[in-house]
Amino acid sequence: MDALTRVGRGRSIFTLLLFLQCFIVLTGGIVRITGSGLGCPTWPECAPGSFTPSPNQEESQLHAWIEFANRLLTFLLGFAALAAVIYSLAFIPIRRIRALAGLQLLGIIAQAILGGITVLTGLHPTTVVAHLLVSIILIAGALSLRQRVHGKSPSGYLPTQLTLRLLKGLVVVGFAVVVMGSIVTGTGPHSGDSESSRFGFDLRTVAWLHADTVIFFIGLLLACLVAIHLGESGTTRSALLKKILWVIGLSLIQGAIGYLQWFTGVPEILVALHLIGAVSVWLSLWNLYITGSVTSSETSSKGAE
Repeated sequence: MDALTRVGRGRSIFTLLLFLQCFIVLTGGIVRITGSGLGCPTWPECAPGSFTPSPNQEESQLHAWIEFANRLLTFLLGFAALAAVIYSLAFIPIRRIRALAGLQLLGIIAQAILGGITVLTGLHPTTVVAHLLVSIILIAGALSLRQRVHGKSPSGYLPTQLTLRLLKGLVVVGFAVVVMGSIVTGTGPHSGDSESSRFGFDLRTVAWLHADTVIFFIGLLLACLVAIHLGESGTTRSALLKKILWVIGLSLIQGAIGYLQWFTGVPEILVALHLIGAVSVWLSLWNLYITGSVTSSETSSKGAE
């Protein structure tokens, strides 16, 4: 903790980085549901011969500027990650924090390249899914980084082995839920452009598989809740209970939005809310995981003794 005494107001950089990592998922969703995915039909230029939307391009100016705004946000995100790297090198002599900051910057560069590939392949659903999944991983990394800088991780909690296994299982299944949801999106409407290709799966089948994965996730959440309630004690029990109840509550709301989407014909506003819900559930789940699973080597050795 002493190594964090010089961080000061610089902590806001890492909070901003986390916010932008989450926000760019929403803006990417807006690009998709407005059909603006190819508003800038090339990369790294927006239109041939211009890095900004051109009044002479065939695409709608509204679609072009929506897509261009999302690209600008990538630059802002890159600057935030660069600031986090510079600040951590200057003021935070903790190797793990510096490594997490560096990985954020590298991940954003990789995302920019993947975004370009997505445009150049005409929004092929495979690249769109990959784009989202990389963002989900970067959000987890940004949250881990932010919590470490704020001194909230590593934690001093030492859950039982059963709870630890369930927490790891929750993260794996939670990520699988996101993957299945992405496949449903890549099969259904709102592809980002009316002419882009889609997965050739049966929409009803993949939606059922997604729902089944969600139900399994909820069941695993309840099992973890029971394990924490009966197997943990003291501050570990109270901290993990509070965080898992957040995950359960957000997951139930997210599930309700998902079913409402299906039965109302997938309206754009519900797609946006479902995307916000997915990010919220993932954030709460990852926060639960790192709270219960990430401990310092000193704490772990004391627990072993």
